Amino acid sequence: MKTVILAGGRGTRLAEETHAIPKPMVAVGDRPILWHIMQHYAAHGHTDFVVALGYKGYVIKEYFANQLMHSCDMSVDLATGSVEYLSRSKVDWKVTLIDTGADSMTGGRIKRLAPILTERFLLTYGDGLSDVPVEAVVAHHERVGALATVTAVHPPPRFGSLGLADGLVEDFREKPRDSHDWINGGYFVVEPEVLDLIEGDATSFEAAPLSRLAEQGRLGAYQHEGFWMPMDTIRERDELNKIWESGQAPWVSTR
Repeated sequence: MKTVILAGGRGTRLAEETHAIPKPMVAVGDRPILWHIMQHYAAHGHTDFVVALGYKGYVIKEYFANQLMHSCDMSVDLATGSVEYLSRSKVDWKVTLIDTGADSMTGGRIKRLAPILTERFLLTYGDGLSDVPVEAVVAHHERVGALATVTAVHPPPRFGSLGLADGLVEDFREKPRDSHDWINGGYFVVEPEVLDLIEGDATSFEAAPLSRLAEQGRLGAYQHEGFWMPMDTIRERDELNKIWESGQAPWVSTR
């Protein structure tokens, strides 16, 4: 299956970074968050990627076009300009990079990829990390007979909570994780028929297409209780970097 990654948004809440680079290129550790997402899929056997580009998409193109230079030893003959790579890349991914419009909505970006999405495909956003078991999402998708399946996750805690009684604080809990709510965490499985529900560039995938599938009883939901965290703000960027630096990043597969 192809894995589609939506990487075209402007990331305005990360303007400190995204004035110069697209949001999926914001670093976690020494790699763009986009690389971490792809590494997770690759660990589960999915290495055929389609990246839907938009805002400053050329930065992502340049990153992958120069991957050998970034990761391999090389010899440059300054007299002739020839370049010889002295080692091989350890990454065996195929990465297709397609401009899907500077202002397209998420559905519009997917619709523009229709010519190459003729079979079931995986889909996610270029700004969130998770330890979601991809095979389990696919198995759930097949079991419920859905046309699309979303990974449902708990919203990340943003504030601590106070336990109050008789005007006193009984306990203080920093960022409690006992939320019972579920939100769209990405990591979709999608059948190509879903593309027919997308009208064009102005269509949000999360609005009419998914709402219609839900009304028809054809939208599956895999409930993931594990790690999931978006990178929408500077605070979240810093927290993801702190997790990475701890050496215990949950999204790094040991497979």
